[in-house]
Amino acid sequence: MYTALNIKTNGDYLRNSKIVARMINDSPQEVKAYWFFTLKTLPDRELLALMDNARHELALHIVNDPVKELGLLKQATGREIRYYTFHGTARVLARVMWKRWKTSVPAVPADFPLQSFHQFPKMGLDILCYASTTEQAVKIAENEIAQKHVLQIHPIWLFQKGKLNQRGPYYKAFKRILKVDADLETLSVRKRFFFKIARDATEYQKDITSTGRFIQKLKERRMDIFTFLERKWVHTIPNPPASWSKAYDNIALLHITSYDEWLKNIGKKTRNMIRKAEKSGLKTAIAEPDDNLAKGMWKIYNETPIRQERGFSHYGSSLTAVRQSLFTSQNCTYVAAFFQEELAGFVQLVQGESIMMISQILSMQKHLDKAVNNALVAKAVELCGNKGVEWLMYGRVGNHPSLDNFKQNNGFTQFRLTRYYVPLSKRGRIAIQLGLHKELKDTLPRAVKYPLFPIYNWVSRTRMKLGLKLRPKQIT
Repeated sequence: MYTALNIKTNGDYLRNSKIVARMINDSPQEVKAYWFFTLKTLPDRELLALMDNARHELALHIVNDPVKELGLLKQATGREIRYYTFHGTARVLARVMWKRWKTSVPAVPADFPLQSFHQFPKMGLDILCYASTTEQAVKIAENEIAQKHVLQIHPIWLFQKGKLNQRGPYYKAFKRILKVDADLETLSVRKRFFFKIARDATEYQKDITSTGRFIQKLKERRMDIFTFLERKWVHTIPNPPASWSKAYDNIALLHITSYDEWLKNIGKKTRNMIRKAEKSGLKTAIAEPDDNLAKGMWKIYNETPIRQERGFSHYGSSLTAVRQSLFTSQNCTYVAAFFQEELAGFVQLVQGESIMMISQILSMQKHLDKAVNNALVAKAVELCGNKGVEWLMYGRVGNHPSLDNFKQNNGFTQFRLTRYYVPLSKRGRIAIQLGLHKELKDTLPRAVKYPLFPIYNWVSRTRMKLGLKLRPKQIT
């Protein structure tokens, strides 16, 4: 509308350009950015301020009249201009919009003071990212950079994928090349109703600080709500802003001083289960993440489609998928339980700041009589004691009665903590006012929720059984 009829519908067209400029400014790499503007895409004051350093240089993107457009660009920006490129108008619609009726580029006067930037070898990163994985794109781009070639991008494709011109999205590759936005690396985004809610996937592992720069990044990426929890066992947030909404959450937490102290404090029944595991010949040890562990985990995943009365989401996982998950896991320690050289069970422990977390704990159902899971928890507690880790976390409490009992029998207690919701937009504020930011299962009182569990379990089992009949999984 603005290009063809000079009608502005909004002032947000430079949003991605500002994100790119900030990424370049934040980069520890040696970066030089050349920005080519038409008269319809002139930088505003904020973008000019971001470009007010040696890393950025403004240039002219010629549409029709090189001399006139250069004069207006200088007047609008007050910057020195050294280079030019031509705007492409190969399609009929583009020629109509830009009022350039010929497919050939405009003639540049012989005494034109700018140099053509077309002389430099370039590679389109947004074009590369259309059909390549992030890893492939980064590898190719870094090879191009090593050859002193220029990376070419268009801000519009930073996050979205073009349909006609086969470009983008290149943000993930671009941030890796620039080595920036590490604080967004573990960001998880979920669309709910009419808003997007973001959280850090590692929020239990570290203390989250909602600084102004971080919040600004989330707003630039059009997040509506950011949620995080307060790890009260090691850190409290003094004087949180009144604009933050809060709700109460919980985790199953065990405070560890030593293995012997833990063994003394748990009930007699649980101690007997641990001894039973030892007498049955079960051996527990830290396991290396190798092919043998992957094959054992794969067998456990695919032993049965139903676990704890519910459909088991990992059933049907391929060995390739299990290997990939195992070999790419970070900050993880695996404890394995073996019975006669066979993997009878395992626990995945995730290391965080002042805490170890049980991410997965699974065992073969055919070894149910050997108290495998009790032995794995005992080994996890022993490991924490040896490493001086005071806290062991085992998920939440209140969503699975039988599992809650197992946690309680092994010394875990329900630890109440605060979850904050930071509104980032008008949509976010409306969602919080309507209570849509909370999960339904967390809003139901226990007296209502617990009687519904048998129904939920039946639905979960039935869905799994129907899925297996209609679409059998290939376990290879």
